[in-house]
Amino acid sequence: VQLQASGGGSVQAGGSLRLSCAASGPTFSSYAMSWFRQTPGKEREFVAAISWDSGSTFYAASVKGRFTISRDNAKNTVYLQMNSLKPEDTAVYYCAGDTNPTSYMSYAWHSWGQGTLVTVSS
Repeated sequence: VQLQASGGGSVQAGGSLRLSCAASGPTFSSYAMSWFRQTPGKEREFVAAISWDSGSTFYAASVKGRFTISRDNAKNTVYLQMNSLKPEDTAVYYCAGDTNPTSYMSYAWHSWGQGTLVTVSS
């Protein structure tokens, strides 16, 4: 599956953004999907994941309660709703997918979109 992320931008602290990741290919509905983020000089960090059927979601502790991952299999799209944004959320955000991810580490996800930059100012 090919992935393309969008929706990044600049926002003030406390604001909201919604990221989208559009997938191409007929097998999107069989993929677990996730969002990661990365800042310069740091490892790519897990943010959130959702199962193929939206039955399960999982969040990093740093975003739990503020971010919501969802998907629409009819539209081949996964979303990340980000509320109460903080300056430390500033990063390039990546969507990723895999049919059978074995962990929430980036190496376990084999399809990646290009990043979209989120900048949160104080």
